[in-house]
Amino acid sequence: MIVRPRPSIWKLFFLVRGSILPRVLPRLVLVFLLSLAIVWGHRAFPGRIGAIDGAPFALVGIALSVFLGSRNAACYERWWEGRKVWGAMIAAARDFARATLILGPEAPARRRLLSLTIAFAQAMVPHLRRSAGHDRVLALLPGELHATYRASRNPPDAILRAIAEILAEERRAGRITDIEWQVLDAHARALGEAQAACERIRTTPVPFAYTVLLHRIAFLFCVLLPFGFVDALGYVTPLVGTLVAYAVFGLDALGDELERPFDAEPNALPIQALADTLEINLREAMGQAVLPEAPKPVGHVLM
Repeated sequence: MIVRPRPSIWKLFFLVRGSILPRVLPRLVLVFLLSLAIVWGHRAFPGRIGAIDGAPFALVGIALSVFLGSRNAACYERWWEGRKVWGAMIAAARDFARATLILGPEAPARRRLLSLTIAFAQAMVPHLRRSAGHDRVLALLPGELHATYRASRNPPDAILRAIAEILAEERRAGRITDIEWQVLDAHARALGEAQAACERIRTTPVPFAYTVLLHRIAFLFCVLLPFGFVDALGYVTPLVGTLVAYAVFGLDALGDELERPFDAEPNALPIQALADTLEINLREAMGQAVLPEAPKPVGHVLM
């Protein structure tokens, strides 16, 4: 996620990091060169390379803007839902830390539960991003869980099962009552519900047919647009066509990034920073004096 003060108007035009420009630049160059070729060909061979009435482009442009707006709204909703789910997960983990005080502030079972909760949050990062980073989780787990974690197809769920086993053990030993077990289990269940919601967002993209249709219309519109303005704009057509292409391709590419809110991209959610923040909170709840540093953006990007 981009974290930086709002730049001045002048600097805003020259920002590259965090903008969508690097992703769409090849297509912009293509549109610019094609527009130049059309303008030159129309002036040199007017009988062979003609112009098109610009009215249809206005109608297609209106329809395209509606489609782009609808898709980007749907993709932003996925991004915002992901942020709400992670916020709910952090709240559930903090509530769980407070509820475990019933076991005793220094009880070994409480420390095991909170350590596993930290490991759960850290395990969610590689689980959602389909990336490496499991060594950090393994360092938080007791040795007897390493093999289980490595063998599991759903590592965060394996950690939640270990939490459930500790709670069941405490209940069987009579150290907590049925009501206390139900309260603690409800907080652990809230963590599982947050995980399931994140998995739903990750594995259910915007319908592919809708995305393909929008990509095709956007590309054809930008490629054919110079034919509609070559008579009216002349040699300014490449500039205007590239500006329009930047708006269309940029919104399209931005929707692609927002559609995948958990990826390691500048405009994605900073789930690693959120997991690190939760780790700091729970370590403080365990009474640890030396805490990890708070997450900081690197190059104005918080991951």
